[in-house]
Amino acid sequence: MPKILALSGSIRRDSWNRKLIQAAVEAARAAGGDVTLIDLADYPLPLMNEDLEARDGLPDNAQRLKALFKEHDALLIASPEYNSSIPPLLKNTLDWVSREWQGESGLVPYQNKVAAMLAASPGSFGGMRMLPHLRQVLNTLGVLVLPGQFSLAHADKAFDEESGALKSPARLHALVLELVNITAALNRA
Repeated sequence: MPKILALSGSIRRDSWNRKLIQAAVEAARAAGGDVTLIDLADYPLPLMNEDLEARDGLPDNAQRLKALFKEHDALLIASPEYNSSIPPLLKNTLDWVSREWQGESGLVPYQNKVAAMLAASPGSFGGMRMLPHLRQVLNTLGVLVLPGQFSLAHADKAFDEESGALKSPARLHALVLELVNITAALNRA
């Protein structure tokens, strides 16, 4: 059973990406994944600053996140798009996790990881312009990012008002199933 770390690049309470990651988590569990959903609001970090790092060391929450990344086989990330790119919260988190610590390369938390990328937006692009930027960062860190991705346009109309469920989940479920299956296959190899 592949261990999947799921997170949203938004901490806004009513974020479409928080709703999307919840739908993806449910699909991953139904597909046989062992999923840990984290909220980045529980891991506040200062802006990445090498002077601060030199003075104070790696922040405790960065250490906690590093440990979580290392404990999991795959990443499931839903993120909004800010000015056609990655939101600062997500970029800062990925940067802190990638810092060398106690003689260990900052790439270790990303080694042998598979990732699926998701985005949601009330606009017509659905966060699609952010996804290539996130892919580039994850690839640079050594993560195998699935070729497919999920972009949810008009997210403000995509969820059932009563249940909160995604109205048309087939494409999301297919991507999440691919994440679970590929991660499981790589774990067996």
